[in-house]
Amino acid sequence: MASKRINILVYSGNGSTVESVRHCVYTLRRLLSPTYAVVPVTSNSIIKEPWTASCAALIMPGGADLGYCHALNGEGNRRISQFVERGGLYVGFCAGGYYGSSRCEFEVGDKDLEVVGDRELKFFPGICRGLAFPGFVYHSEKGARAAELKVDKAALTEGAIPDVLRCYYNGGGVFVDASRYRDSGVEVLASFTEKLHVDSGKGAAAVVYCKVGEGAALLTGPHPEFASINLDPNAEAPQFPQVITALAQDDKPRLDFLKACLTKLGLVVNQDQNAAPSLSRLHLTSAKPSDTSAIVESLRGIISIQDGEEYIKDDNDTFHLQDASTWSMSSLAKALTGDGQSSDEKRQTGEEGIIDYNAVVKTVMVHSKELPSGKETPYFNHVAFFANLEYYQSKSRLTDHTWGKNLLYGEVVTSTNTLLEKNTQLLRLLPTGFTATATVQVSGRGRGTNVWVSPPGSLMFSTVVRHAMSLTPQAPVVFLQYLAALAIVEGVKNYDPGYKDLPVKLKWPNDIYALDPSKPANPPQYVKIGGILVNSHYSSSEYLSVVGIGLNTTNPSPTTSLNALLSALATTTSKKPLQPITPEKLLARILTTFSELYSRFVYDGFSTYFEHMYYAHWLHSEQIVTLETEGGVRARIKGITRDWGLLRAEELGWEGKGTGKVFELQSDSNSFDFFRGLVKRKV
Repeated sequence: MASKRINILVYSGNGSTVESVRHCVYTLRRLLSPTYAVVPVTSNSIIKEPWTASCAALIMPGGADLGYCHALNGEGNRRISQFVERGGLYVGFCAGGYYGSSRCEFEVGDKDLEVVGDRELKFFPGICRGLAFPGFVYHSEKGARAAELKVDKAALTEGAIPDVLRCYYNGGGVFVDASRYRDSGVEVLASFTEKLHVDSGKGAAAVVYCKVGEGAALLTGPHPEFASINLDPNAEAPQFPQVITALAQDDKPRLDFLKACLTKLGLVVNQDQNAAPSLSRLHLTSAKPSDTSAIVESLRGIISIQDGEEYIKDDNDTFHLQDASTWSMSSLAKALTGDGQSSDEKRQTGEEGIIDYNAVVKTVMVHSKELPSGKETPYFNHVAFFANLEYYQSKSRLTDHTWGKNLLYGEVVTSTNTLLEKNTQLLRLLPTGFTATATVQVSGRGRGTNVWVSPPGSLMFSTVVRHAMSLTPQAPVVFLQYLAALAIVEGVKNYDPGYKDLPVKLKWPNDIYALDPSKPANPPQYVKIGGILVNSHYSSSEYLSVVGIGLNTTNPSPTTSLNALLSALATTTSKKPLQPITPEKLLARILTTFSELYSRFVYDGFSTYFEHMYYAHWLHSEQIVTLETEGGVRARIKGITRDWGLLRAEELGWEGKGTGKVFELQSDSNSFDFFRGLVKRKV
């Protein structure tokens, strides 16, 4: 059983610069979405967290190589080297290129700038020497230039590959005598064409590919990841506006070159040039449209009036409330001529650089008379959602149907969890069951440092749960993550008759896994298709919790999806093919299931009813694991405690027999590397 590598980790610890990290994240998210999640990571995470199994590539951005040494020498570099040797990828831009070489020689003889010494990673077996071009000043554009590169097309064979291109340079090195290391797995992908400031030996290698064990490294002197649109023309450097102009002219060949380099590493590259996603309008609706007005009235205390318009200015976001029926009449002409956008929406359109999505005012269309039409929300059918919600509720034993009654939908949002949980004024006034959902998230959040890849086709939603503090003795709030996991699996299997055979399982404490349909059935191999994130605030004798869920429904990337499981089920059985799952119907099924489970949980806690249901769906029964938190003790998983949801594991002694000593582990303090059978301390 092997984990799929879907994370691209961008180092953001000591030595990196904010600008370099932002450029890396900006470009790589556009080139590698939706197959991979691109997320910044600290040195502490690299040294202590279990990141290697799910990581496809580690990116070391521009900055100061010496800072990287201080943070990662020893254990950090040992883990990076082992990761690459075992099939991982390393990409070092500029300072990351120095750092990935056997030796760094930077401004030798300059008492203020000199940095000289051997390096531990040694992916490039020779010297990276700089400055390739003079004039570098830390935290300045005074030494920046549009460096011309000559591409070796023999080394890059896929995609549209330019002969020559210009890309941003500021302080990088040249890989000395790179062509002489060909027998060691080194290939020169591009060379500087201009006269260099230092001795480069044979050739003038600017970008090199290095085969390392089962993995590989890409090291650069210049910055092919820097987009001209994200550079500041007002920087205090007289030549810089001309540099930006030159880089803008070569933006396409630069991107083509970078795509070819990433493809050579074995990454799946999105060949479409994705523009920065623009946030869409949000649509506030209710099962009965008239109830939408009641929600707005409940928010009246936090609504302010500015120039006759209604706004909610909260901790993280500002929301602009507009009546949908009024807007549709008065703004139709403007919309048809393209003038119906707000200033914030206009700022997002066209060719855009790095966007601060939190600063963008979110427009909320309030639908108090009728549900949005298919033209208003082409990727989400509100009529289908509320019709299915009513159908499932009619089959329920409950009489109070609040879950899913009020819905906030956006085609493109930052994160449904962020919209609810980070805006505390709004959160304090929302009822249990209020749900936010989206088609695309541009900054989906996961547990710890994780980011959930959120391509179209994923069901993404967050639901408010107001859990009274008085319920703690019999129904602790920690069990919300377990109830959510059960709601997903039970919701999928009870979507309609015939769906119970879908091979969907739970991984402790909050992940959803499925049998990989692309792999042989024996032995069974599971991949992650969903995750759960619960954030709770304590306020006025109750917990205000936001339960966030992401579930691959129709999208084949980055792992697999529910509909892929349906297709595989149809080909391996003689049963009649089942209808594909739709996000609207599945959301309704999960919410009604969650509502029923929560209602029972409040009444009698995590009873034997829940215990039996949980064990019927989880992956861990009798699994043998290593407990890192207990000094590497081997133990057998026995279950979870019904009082606080702790993972129970019995120590194994001679010949794998239980010793009777049982460990109880908290979900918030430990992470479970299921594929390695390792329970690690969560940092």
